[in-house]
Amino acid sequence: MNHDPSRAGTAHVPVLRLGDVLLVTLQGDLHDGAAEQLQQDVAESIVRSRVTGVVIDISGVEIVDSFLGRVLAEIAAGARLLAARTVVAGIRPAVAITLVELGLTLPGLRTALSTEAAMEMLTASPDDPRREPR
Repeated sequence: MNHDPSRAGTAHVPVLRLGDVLLVTLQGDLHDGAAEQLQQDVAESIVRSRVTGVVIDISGVEIVDSFLGRVLAEIAAGARLLAARTVVAGIRPAVAITLVELGLTLPGLRTALSTEAAMEMLTASPDDPRREPR
């Protein structure tokens, strides 16, 4: 992949594999080029690694606008088509309020207060009552 760090907004977002889950940690703004690359990286990683879940940690994001909301929804939709579930973790209170004010419902996305809770949601068996997500 060719990434020019001198160009603003094109920073590569790492996609890490933790067992059967991919972890994506967003920091700061996500611009068009980086968003498109992230969508492609997540989809390719799901297929290559055969994971069943994706956690997107946005605790480092100060502002979520309609663009980022759409990107999150598109990543979740793509993951769902590839048989993986997506959980967004670490939404700040101000970000949650902004999402509601913008009318962004983020279809197909589940949320968790922390990355740990998101991992638990994705690794727990859906019919295992002992592994209720917190």
